[in-house]
Amino acid sequence: MPDQASSSITIEADKAAVMAVIADFDAYPEWASMIKKVSVDETGPDGRGTKVTFTLDAGVLKDEYTLAYDWHGDDRVDWNLVRGRSMKSQDGSYILTDEGGSTEVTYKLAVDLNIPMLGMFKRKAEKVIMDTALKGLKKRVESGG
Repeated sequence: MPDQASSSITIEADKAAVMAVIADFDAYPEWASMIKKVSVDETGPDGRGTKVTFTLDAGVLKDEYTLAYDWHGDDRVDWNLVRGRSMKSQDGSYILTDEGGSTEVTYKLAVDLNIPMLGMFKRKAEKVIMDTALKGLKKRVESGG
């Protein structure tokens, strides 16, 4: 199992508003700059995606991959890799904590690649992916998008 990286950000909105943006996969290319295309392959009874395919272009890492999602209300969502070209595994989560009018979002991510990559480069790539996603999420939620 690869090491898990973690990063957090505070968003000026309630958990439901933040989770609504996280669950709106079709809009990811509008705010998650590395995601070029999204296809929701399966949805659960609540209408949220449970199996989603992404096309990623993160510079050094380009991939098409499918993730399975497990939703826990507006508190948490976990995912894991179903299939990918460059990735052997991807496990992640968004954990939302109510901060009284704002929400702390913690993003955890562990990625293992089929291609050899030095640990320091892999950790740097994970950090860039997490920081870009959290900043994009914050901007999207706070702008009412």
